[in-house]
Amino acid sequence: MSLRTLLLATTCAAIAAPALADVNVYTTRQPELIQPVMDAFTAETGIAVNLAFVDDGLVERLRAEGARSPADLVMTVDIANLKQIVDAGVIQPVESEVLTNAIPAALRSDENLWFGLTTRARIVYASNDRVAEGEVTTYEDLASGKWEGRICTRSGLHNYNLALMSAVISHAGEDAARDWAAGVQSNLARKPEGNDRAQVKAIWAGECDISLGNTYYMGKMLEDPEQTEWANSVRIVFPEFADGGTHVNVSGVAMTNAAPNRDEALQLMEFLVSPEAQSIYAELNYEYPVLEGAPVSDLVAGWGGFTPDDTSLSELAANRPTALRIMEEVNFDG
Repeated sequence: MSLRTLLLATTCAAIAAPALADVNVYTTRQPELIQPVMDAFTAETGIAVNLAFVDDGLVERLRAEGARSPADLVMTVDIANLKQIVDAGVIQPVESEVLTNAIPAALRSDENLWFGLTTRARIVYASNDRVAEGEVTTYEDLASGKWEGRICTRSGLHNYNLALMSAVISHAGEDAARDWAAGVQSNLARKPEGNDRAQVKAIWAGECDISLGNTYYMGKMLEDPEQTEWANSVRIVFPEFADGGTHVNVSGVAMTNAAPNRDEALQLMEFLVSPEAQSIYAELNYEYPVLEGAPVSDLVAGWGGFTPDDTSLSELAANRPTALRIMEEVNFDG
């Protein structure tokens, strides 16, 4: 082959090779929390990832953009938010053996519309000084009289507490769940206010002895010099349901209907459940990987192990309207 022919063939091949498309992601999580995972994906595949932080109005934005939306994927937290995008009809099912093999069935949509990436447990923060070892047992026990005036929590209408309430409904039924909510409400040391970190601060200040919270906030508080003292005043306890395990929720991903770069987006979804990505994700956010065998961070490992409740998140999503109604009926927020 002559040099001229070789150069012509090389040029034609270069012209014929398609350029790698970017993947565009709308995320309700601060981009810096997931950027290192995206950087690892780009390093492995050469595909760039563009993150757009959408704090409010995610569904409205996707509806307004319709088929013209540049977004390939949506990443968000909590089953309530995932259900909202499903109900809005703005995402499409994804068939992938990689995803279904990596993610337990309870942590993904039955219709393959959304997939859990990490989990967080809804646990009890307990005062090191005023709560004895073994005093915190089950979620059901939080309604018992021994906790009168000792519990702090954020609003009962917040998604995190509504998901827990949905789990109570799954385990005990609607009537017993209403009694439980009323019992916990009567044990509150103060009107629900603030976020999960504010409850730990209240324990540190002596306003209450225990609070409901998500596990990862312990890691976040230890990162903040102002909040380290709050974190060190409590320990994490993993309650269980009397007939189940510890309540968990998820961060998750879904593919939009528009998905202009579908193939590249699928590559990213599958990468996010790889051992490398799961390890990075868990280390960054103090959450638990969905991939069996993927390591947690040393800090998270130090909190101890627990048995996740196996109630399907899809079932929790279906119970949410009832959970909201019960919280309003018992006037949980006072």
